[in-house]
Formats: sequence, C-alpha cells, structure tokens
Amino acid sequence: MLIQNFQEKVRDNKELTLNSDFVIIGGGTAGVCAAITAARKGTKTVLIQDRPVLGGNASSEVRLWILGATSHMGNNNRWAREGGVMDEILVENMYRNKEGNAVIFDTILLEKVMLEKNITLLLNTSVYDITKSNDKKIESVVAFCSQNSTTYKVSAPLFCDASGDGIVAFKAGASFRMGAETKEEFGELFAPDKAYGELLGHSMYFYSKRENTPVKYTPPAFALKDIKEIPRYKAIGKDDKGCRFWWFEYGGRGDTIHDTEEIKHELWKVIYGVWDYIKNSGEFEDVDNHTLEWVGTIPGKRESRRFEGLYMMKQQDVMHQQEFYDAIAHGGWAVDLHPADGIYSELSGCTQWHSKGIYQIPYRSFVSKDIDNLLLAGRIISATHVAFGSTRVMATTGLCGQAVGMAAAICNEKNLVPAQILEGDKITYLQNELNKIGQSIPNIPIHKTSNLVTEATVTASSELEISEIPFNGKWMPLTTASAQLLPLIKKEKYTFKINIKAEEKTSLIAQLRTSDKINNYTPEIILETQEINLSKGEQLITISFDATMPNDQYGFVTFLVNEKVSLPISDERYSGILSVFNGVNKAVSNNGKQTPPDGIGVDTFEFWIPHRRPEGKNIAMDISPAISSFKTENIGNGFVRPWGGANSWTADLKDVNPTLRVEWDEEKTFSEIKLFLDTDYDHPMESTLYGHPESIIPFCIQNYIIKDLDGVVIAEVKDNHQTINTITLPAGCSSKGFTIEAAHPSKEVPASIFEILIS
Repeated sequence: MLIQNFQEKVRDNKELTLNSDFVIIGGGTAGVCAAITAARKGTKTVLIQDRPVLGGNASSEVRLWILGATSHMGNNNRWAREGGVMDEILVENMYRNKEGNAVIFDTILLEKVMLEKNITLLLNTSVYDITKSNDKKIESVVAFCSQNSTTYKVSAPLFCDASGDGIVAFKAGASFRMGAETKEEFGELFAPDKAYGELLGHSMYFYSKRENTPVKYTPPAFALKDIKEIPRYKAIGKDDKGCRFWWFEYGGRGDTIHDTEEIKHELWKVIYGVWDYIKNSGEFEDVDNHTLEWVGTIPGKRESRRFEGLYMMKQQDVMHQQEFYDAIAHGGWAVDLHPADGIYSELSGCTQWHSKGIYQIPYRSFVSKDIDNLLLAGRIISATHVAFGSTRVMATTGLCGQAVGMAAAICNEKNLVPAQILEGDKITYLQNELNKIGQSIPNIPIHKTSNLVTEATVTASSELEISEIPFNGKWMPLTTASAQLLPLIKKEKYTFKINIKAEEKTSLIAQLRTSDKINNYTPEIILETQEINLSKGEQLITISFDATMPNDQYGFVTFLVNEKVSLPISDERYSGILSVFNGVNKAVSNNGKQTPPDGIGVDTFEFWIPHRRPEGKNIAMDISPAISSFKTENIGNGFVRPWGGANSWTADLKDVNPTLRVEWDEEKTFSEIKLFLDTDYDHPMESTLYGHPESIIPFCIQNYIIKDLDGVVIAEVKDNHQTINTITLPAGCSSKGFTIEAAHPSKEVPASIFEILIS
C-alpha cells in the first residue's frame, strides 16, 4: 500500500534517462524502416512514437494504404516497388493479411520492431522539447508518456526527425518552409498560385458495414446539414469506404500544425453529415441495413513543415529523372497536389502529373543544413512543395527511411556526422550497403568486389529461352491497345507469329515500340508500324520487323485497338515478362494519355499499364530469335530486379529439377548466402483495404535446398514467401562451392533467382 501525505511543492513525474547510439522521433513507415535498418547493423536505437500504434497514416488509426512508385500499377513505372525493409513488411503483410485489415497490419509492424534487440520502443510518448550542446548540435530530446506518467530524457550522438511536423528539427532551430514556392524561385512551372492554395490538407476516413437487420441513424448536432456544401457530393457512393474517400480533405487554407484540432472537427462534421445523407436522404437504395463501423479519430496529415537540407529537390528533378551522385533511393508517385479548400473546392480533388519513369532521390535531402547531428525522414525532407507532392507518399518515405537508418549506422560505426558521408568514397559505401539489403538504387548495382559469387563459375541445369509463349489460355478481345513487353537485343531483327481471331474481314495495326530512356517503360518511340490484313476466323499471322532496338532494352510488341479482333492468351508467366495495355486508372489520374496544359513543365505521353492478377497474362506468340535474357551470367551483375533486362537466372519449365551450381577454383571463406527472389516488384502490395488475389506471389521460389559440392545439405527451405532469403553459415565456413536445387513455383511459372550475394 502506498500513502503519500500532502506536500506543498509541485511533485515531479517519474523521470528516466536513456542513452543510445541513435534516436528516431516518429514511428510512421519512415521511422520504422530507419529503426529496423539501423538496429540490424548493430546500432542501439530508440524509436519514439506519440501514438499507441506504429505506422502513422498507414496504421489502424488512419487506415491509408501504403503506396509509392508503383502507383496502383497505373503509370509506366514497371517493377518499381520499393525494396529492402519496406518490401519485407509489405510482402509479410500480404502473406498474412491479403484482405488488407489495418489492425492486422498494426501487428506486423509492431512485431518487426519488437524482434530487433537493438531497438527500444517508446509508444504513446510525445517529444516536446530538446537540449543542445551547442548551436548546431542536439544533445537530447525530452518526451512524456501519458500512459505510464513518465518523462524521458533520451540522449545520443545522432538523431532523426521523422515526426511528420518536424518537432525536433523545429525546436532545434533548423531552417524550414511551409507553403508553396513561387515559379520563379526554382523555375518550377507547376508551382501553384494562391488561388489554388499552398498547402495540402488533412483527411479522415470511415468504414461502413451491412447488418442483418435495419439500422437507423440520427446524426449528431454538429454534422453537416446541407450536403450541397460539398461540390462533389454526387461522387459519394454508399459502398465506398475507408481511404477511397481520400478527397474528404480540409485544412489547406489554415495552419496544418496548430489548427489540426479544428480541422479534425470540420472533417467529423463532413463525415457524419455524409453518412446522414447516405442513410436518410432517400437518394440511395438498399442502405437500410448499413451502419457506421469505424470513423477515424485523428486526421491523416499530408503536409506541414519541410526542412532545408544540403540539397532541395524540385519539380525538374522528378519530371526529368535527374541523376545524382549521392542517390540513395527512388520515387515514382505522381507530382500530386490538392486544392487547399479540399472538400469545399469546386476543383478536382487532386492534380497529378507523372514522369516517364522513376527518379533518384539524393542523400543530401535528408541531411539538415543547420544541425550537424540531425537527419530528416518522412514528409519533412528537403524538397519544394511541388517535389514534395511526389516524395511524400509512404512507400517512398519508408524506402528513404531505411537509407537514413543505414547512414546512421555508418555514422555510428565510423564516428561521423551525416554530412561527412558525402566525403571521399563514403557515399559509395552507403549506396552499396543499401543495395546489399535490397534498396535497388536506380542505375547503381551491388559492387562486384563485395560479392564472392562474381569470382565463381556459375552454371545451371537449364536456362529459359522463350521461343514460344504457348496459347493455353483464353481469347482476349482487342478492345484496348495491348502490348507484350519483352527484353530485346540491340540490332536484332525479330519475327513474331501469332494466332489471331477476327469476327469479320478487317486489318490489324502492329507496332514495335520502345522507350527513349533505356530503363524507362514509356513506349514513346515507334520503331516500325505494319498493317496486316485479316480474313474472318482464326488465322496465323507473321510479323517480321525490319527495325531493330537501339540498345539492349525492353521493347513493346504492340497491337492497336480493333474490337473485331481477339488475341490469344497464355497461362504461363515468367520473371521480367508481362503484358501491358493502353489503359485507364482514374485512381492516379490516368485516362490513357497524359495531356498537360502548355507551360507547366510536364511531358505528354501515353500510359501502358498491366492488369492486376489474376488477369494481365501474357500474349501467346512464337518469337524468333528466342528471348534469351535469363542466363546464369545475370547472377553477380548486381541487380536484384528487372532493370533494362530481366536480370534473372530462370530455369526451363521442362527442367524437372532446376539446379544452379556455384563453384570456385579454390576454397573461399564466407558466412552468409543471400538469395534475391522474385516477389513481383510490379505488384503494388497496398497494405490495407485494397486486397490481393493471393498470399504468395506466383513468381516466388518457395522450396529449395542448398548443398555443398559433395551433396551435403547446407540448408533446406520450405514454404518461403519472402523476397530476400539469408542463409547464415558457421563462422569460418570454407568451401569450393555449392548447388541450389529450386522447385518451380508452379507448373506455369519457372524458378527464377535475381541475385546471389555471398559474403
């Protein structure tokens, strides 16, 4: 029993002092990925999150799906899903939670963090102050946990602000911006004017469900009374839910930090008024049994402060795909700006303009220019308002967060401050350490000197050559222009034989297309066009192109729309091969072609996008010469996904026991074998709400055995679903080689390995 008598002085809360190598403020995707990455490199890390769950806008408190460069498969960024820890989380979530339950996703994030012994996690803990050892160096942060009534003082040589509003950077005195730059400052032609607004607002979401009996609804007094105050009210559908109402947005005319509570109340007013409209207006049928299941209690924030780093990204960097010597990540979401009036605006809920491919993000944008030991992560990084319109999305911030975590680990290991990583060859070291965990920095492979497989002879029981994509599926009407995307060889002339079905005598337009940039997938260059006359019924046509590819790169065997024609479809799938369509995806402002107004610095081009599984199968055809991009020489090239080519060793489907053999001339000592497998980097893996057709990606090798050259089993893996598999060996293990016996994922999908990293 505890009894304390009255005391005249103010009592102090319990206080705890923590000392660490690295402190991260903010537990959204950026903070989580930063913490896990740093911790796995041996850095003692404290992760401070002011909410009861991790994930920020991706958590069950807000319920926005995680998305990034894949853009719902609605743009031309092929195989662009973010790698490393961000990928690991999304793949695990799809395996356990393909339905997209936000509560389950909470547990996956929490588990990932709790499994790391080097992370100290403080939930429900709000940082409200800092101390500095000098003008340019943070000494500690001060935080309070309302659940255990404890004040924490957390010290470290290095800090990362991933808090969203930048509380630590703000308190430390770092330079920041809030609002939109003028067109003149950086030459950004898409910079908005004051009429459109300078800030993106907040959103809140809600879920509804159907009960077995009627449910009445009486709105609270504060609910919106006149639905016509919302100009887009006719776009409201009773079966929409969650973040499909992302356009329920408000607050861009105010202070998106200090006015957040008022913004939240306005959004509640809208949501409960909308539900009243759905239930009681008489405009909707079959809503009697519908009830509200959940309404957000905190708003999802898009924008507030942006802090100035050693480099500030701008519109041109995104749209022109600028390359940086210090690139550490990629982005690919559209430049996505919203009218400041949000739901009360007469304008479209967003204006999205895409680049022709993914773009690099430089390390300098994460290093505070003012505070020596402060890294930035999340939506507060150094970018203009326009560039922020793309970099702000959560899969991108997660990918960038793990780059920050790796940088912190290097600083801890080498006793550096963040800016010193830019000196000498340290940025190259950071890039390589990131790529070794799957970062896939565009145009930067894993260094050959860090991978013993590059010194070995790699052979295989078979190598896939595609001379035929067999017709064993259905007929697909050519109601949308369609193309087979294939890795083709420079200066090679290709012939394609295809079964065609025509409803009547007609003609078919076929084209060979490619991209202007070798690693883009926007087919803006038409190399050759042919018109083929067709008779009624099924027939075999031959298309021999005289035009050749300017480089070893992907080409598009393209068929323009003809509703009287059907193409043959195959059930076989292969790594780095897919079909694309000149289709529409209104979720990302894709109407088949991007046609911006003149003078905003945005390109005009067509969208050629895949269909989601179980659709989106390959177009059946014979190909001469055969596609031979699946050789063992891809093992050790440093790329862990399709990039300019398939970049995989892929076995022949007829090979009943696919085996890869790695052999050195003399014994090598190593402790780790890391396999990079195919979990379809083209699939977005939205974390919540969307749902996915399978738990395990059909390209992923699930079962394999690694043996030494004498046939002794080193490791046996069953039921794998993850992208990166790490086999840890006893210290000082020496060998002249090993074999990998990999089972085909299915009878329609051959076994593929992108890379083997041996160290």
